[in-house]
Amino acid sequence: MHIEFRHLRTIKAIHEAGGLARAADQMNITQSALSHQVKGLEDQAGVELFVRRSKPLKLSPAGQRLLKLAQQVLPQVEALQDEFSGLRAGSTGRMHIAIECHACFEWLFPVLEQFRRHWQDVDVDIRPGLAFDALPALLREEVDLVVSSDPEELPGVEFVELFDYNPVFVASQSHLLADKPFVEAADFRGETLITYPVERTRLDVFSQLLIPSKVEPAAIRQVELTAVILLLVASNRGVSVLPDWVVREVKYSSDYVTRPLTAQGITRRLYAAVRKDDLGKPFMDELLKLAGQEARKLQRA
Repeated sequence: MHIEFRHLRTIKAIHEAGGLARAADQMNITQSALSHQVKGLEDQAGVELFVRRSKPLKLSPAGQRLLKLAQQVLPQVEALQDEFSGLRAGSTGRMHIAIECHACFEWLFPVLEQFRRHWQDVDVDIRPGLAFDALPALLREEVDLVVSSDPEELPGVEFVELFDYNPVFVASQSHLLADKPFVEAADFRGETLITYPVERTRLDVFSQLLIPSKVEPAAIRQVELTAVILLLVASNRGVSVLPDWVVREVKYSSDYVTRPLTAQGITRRLYAAVRKDDLGKPFMDELLKLAGQEARKLQRA
């Protein structure tokens, strides 16, 4: 027996209309064509699907079984068609994000909150990127966007500029380095450096300052949350280096000081790595636009 979607739609339409004539009108076909379709289906099934002399037309037990199948399958097919239509129009899809910049959680959450309000049919998930390499995951299509400050030449991947930021030294107001106008690599030799729990090459203080200068801090303490890092710094348990937008409120607190790294300061750029095939999707464009708007807010703060 070969059942097609049109057969299921026919059974459902006749049942709901209560007769062939009315169902044919609703389906915009002739009653003769509809009768022929039903007869062909009954010939395949080897059983009658309708009780012929009933008014209104009633389904036989076999017809009831087919109706039940139609009621189960057709809504799923329609939902799938709607999903595909949404994908073609760019209104639905998947936005799985990996973050190589650990501090970016605090910047990204307001962006995603705005995004969620306008794109409720897009499946959003965050993959921190701490336990796997984010960019290879992007190439494998396990994630759709990677927030990174380290662009690479990768086939099929575009690094979209988000914003520039300055990594800054953060210490307690009473710290010995608090009186310096800026700090240099050598200043970290006797310090406990408090960092996020990521590899050194992903931390600005190491990649931009300490590794090139071949300087090693006295100790390294890894902490997951920015708030806890700041608490430890205020208690003079160590020093830290954080993006300037993370510590925008700290500079107004009497508990901390923030200082540039080196006399010239260090500037870094944050990127969104996206597969080129995904650029131009409406929801991707919207997320990148919101990310830029949030960045400008941070820079004005």
